[in-house]
Amino acid sequence: MLPEFEFCRKAFEENGLSLTAEVYEKLDIYAEMLVETNKVMNLTAITEPEDVLVKHFIDSIAITRFAKFEDGMKVIDVGTGAGFPLLPVKIYIPGLKITLLDGLNKRIKFLSDVCEKTGIEAECIHERAELLAKKEEYREKYDIATARAVSAMPELSEYCLPFVKKGGIFCAMKGPSEDISTAGNALKLLGGKIEKDEHYEINGEQRRLVVVKKAAVCPPKYPRASGKIKSKPL
Repeated sequence: MLPEFEFCRKAFEENGLSLTAEVYEKLDIYAEMLVETNKVMNLTAITEPEDVLVKHFIDSIAITRFAKFEDGMKVIDVGTGAGFPLLPVKIYIPGLKITLLDGLNKRIKFLSDVCEKTGIEAECIHERAELLAKKEEYREKYDIATARAVSAMPELSEYCLPFVKKGGIFCAMKGPSEDISTAGNALKLLGGKIEKDEHYEINGEQRRLVVVKKAAVCPPKYPRASGKIKSKPL
């Protein structure tokens, strides 16, 4: 499914990343399953081999250039969809302990199948983020939360920061033009503080990663119900 290994290796290198044969093999299986499953389930609009390589896999893994992902860290991907960005990051850094969270069960089934086929260990959970974050075994238990989502920064922060333990980080993949200053009040209430706002390019296209440090414990009333998060952002 993916272009040949040498093409992919060079594409990774051009974006400041390395690629081993083992990682390539797992990403290739993932890509083939993504495109095949997409024929019967809406997972992605990106299905051409080179586009899957760059816009899904390199795009996801590139966040490791700007935030520290290390073996043994617990990481949760909130609203993971087809697994981006965290599943490619897990393939790239196998020692991570990951949770893939999504509110649509058929996406979670797809991700479970990918993990089984590639031999990846991951906790795949079908649940709404605002409900799971209220459970003691998940609340403030993660070193990192990731999200590649369309929600504005105030909403996304309320869904994600309750999962992050004090001293951990929330990595938000955002549009290059979004005004993240609108999240100032939300971050203050949720115990977060912007640590980095990285602008960079992937094959000439603008990308952005906002890294939020969890500086204080999140008050127990957050996250609120989804309707309130959307209708009355913090």
